[in-house]
Amino acid sequence: MKKYLPSLLLVLLLSCNSDPGITLDFTLKSPRKQTVVKVYKNAEGKVSYTMNFKGKPVLDESTLGFELRKSGFLGDDLKLIGVDSSLTNERWKTLWGEDASVHNYSRNYGFYFEDKSDGRKLNIFFRVFDDGIGFRYGFPQQDGLQEIIIDNEQSEFKLTGDHTAWWIPADYDSYEYHYLTTKVSEIDSSLVDNSLLAASTIMEKHAVNTPLTMESQDSLFISIHEANLTNYPGMTLRVEADKRTLTSSLVPSTLSNWKAKVNTPFLSPWRTIQVGEKPGDLLESKLLLNLNEPNQLKNTDWIRPMKYIGIWWEMHLQTSSWDYESGRHGATTAKTKKYIDFAAKHGFDGVLVEGWNTGWEHWIGFPDREGVFDFVTPYPDYDIEGLAAYGKEKGVELIMHHETSAAPRTYEQQLDTAYALMQKLGIHGVKTGYVGPIIPVGEYHHGQWMVNHYRKVLAKAAQSEVMVFAHEPIKPTGLRRTFPNMMAREGLRGSEFNSPGGGGNPPEHLTIVPFTRMLAGPIDYTPGLFKLNLDQYKAGYSVPTTLAYQLAEYVVVYSPVQMASDLIEHYEGKPAFQFIKDVPTDWEISKVVDAQIGDYVVIARLERSGNDWYLGGLTDENARDIEVTLDFLQPGVSYEAQIYKDAPDADFETNPEAYIIEKKQVKMNDKLMLNMARGGGVAIRFKAL
Repeated sequence: MKKYLPSLLLVLLLSCNSDPGITLDFTLKSPRKQTVVKVYKNAEGKVSYTMNFKGKPVLDESTLGFELRKSGFLGDDLKLIGVDSSLTNERWKTLWGEDASVHNYSRNYGFYFEDKSDGRKLNIFFRVFDDGIGFRYGFPQQDGLQEIIIDNEQSEFKLTGDHTAWWIPADYDSYEYHYLTTKVSEIDSSLVDNSLLAASTIMEKHAVNTPLTMESQDSLFISIHEANLTNYPGMTLRVEADKRTLTSSLVPSTLSNWKAKVNTPFLSPWRTIQVGEKPGDLLESKLLLNLNEPNQLKNTDWIRPMKYIGIWWEMHLQTSSWDYESGRHGATTAKTKKYIDFAAKHGFDGVLVEGWNTGWEHWIGFPDREGVFDFVTPYPDYDIEGLAAYGKEKGVELIMHHETSAAPRTYEQQLDTAYALMQKLGIHGVKTGYVGPIIPVGEYHHGQWMVNHYRKVLAKAAQSEVMVFAHEPIKPTGLRRTFPNMMAREGLRGSEFNSPGGGGNPPEHLTIVPFTRMLAGPIDYTPGLFKLNLDQYKAGYSVPTTLAYQLAEYVVVYSPVQMASDLIEHYEGKPAFQFIKDVPTDWEISKVVDAQIGDYVVIARLERSGNDWYLGGLTDENARDIEVTLDFLQPGVSYEAQIYKDAPDADFETNPEAYIIEKKQVKMNDKLMLNMARGGGVAIRFKAL
């Protein structure tokens, strides 16, 4: 990393309390001067900032500060006692990800304050990138302020108008919603349906979870989120009475009666504002990753992207069950061997098995779920040690499943033994789950207590050389850079909602998700359903996409761990299955080719350590013909385009499984027409010749 001190801002340290301090009136600029932030005191004496991007206003006057237990508001009686500045200009390699190389290029500013009345110290740091900003607070170690109870964080984001927003409500327990498209002034949790959620807590009517993505009247795309969420509650955004100001609203602990309790020295998560002139600018940004610390794991040989299959979808189809006593137990030794054989035959790396361990008879719907699950004891019909050995012979690894039933204290009591078993069996992947309201009552999935629990699990997994695929998680905030065993998280309305009892995900769902939830990080969405007409399971029901749409999900919805989620018998004899076998899960370069949020999205990715490109395109309930230019291909190279697309009569409602496969030779800058049916898509492998 290279850092330079610019001449305009020298380090200033003033210690005399009688000194008026430094005038707070600074203009902060990104390295290429695309982003400009002004930091100053407003007419009321509060620390404030504004933000511009390429000469267009992004945020009007927004104030900063905290409401602290006992000592009150901190942010309006501050003396600036020091300022510093530096430049970061580095390129770093990802262990895995959407892109192999990341450019970290920003100007960094630190403002050091002291409360005039009692000497309390507060620092505010800004990092200004060419595509947005991050700011965070710091409480340095100081006499008389060792423990801080935070009742509210007062970070404001004052919009320049009533933007179009893509949002989900500020539910403290779940992100599993369809995204709504409204004006910011129309955000209202009464518009959402949470009837199918296992846990839901909405306390504020006009508030949203992040990332919140918006389009301004002058066609700027803006997303507000956070980075490096550590020892702190998740941030939601409250829409204030003026319908333009968004204020940070932290997920509380009603059990402890605070938002956060921290000890000094302490650094808050970064509050982030990403900006672009088109939707793809947001998705291609690496701002969140760059606001996290570098990889802290010394040995990473065991971390690897993978594709897997699993005993999972049949439970959602209700042809088998997670529990043993039902007489329809799915996780049997014989069935798992069948899945291992299929994985070995078709080149899959792993097999996920849900329902293998005791406790499933009493896990959901029971108020007291403490002590229900045993994470080392299999059911009588599941030979976990024999299956691990059998998989090893076949070159296929088991993926462990730990459903906690939202009783994290029970899980923590068994972390050592559960992960010791995984190490013993050579299992390097675990899918964790937290279905239901958190026990103890008064804690929430997105509060500080659970944020710390998720981190504890991640640390234990790293010690045991285990990759984590977390469901019912806290939202991603870029920590995969620091802890690259954090492979993927659910944190959205996933593919299981396409089961007969799940209500379905409309086709537009995944035309919005890349520019909202996926800005935060990789998603364990479980794509690849091939049997879409589910009449035999529920009369008249079908998965609301075409088969080509399902293939395109492997490129559009990024994850380093992708599942072929259907029953394995539904793949037999289907030529389209070849695309799932071919498509990688690790990428050298990723590009958004074209997109309109809520309408369609087209993304291209170059395989890591290879020469083949892959493209995925999805549309909403409207059929579309979109012409794309293949300017992302390598110059001077010819490619065979292997095109999996909707048949002319395909339709997500009437004929979802109709597709055709075409092949044609193409080169860089050729034009290609993508024909997508209603609720349809297209998936292409560009094989270098």
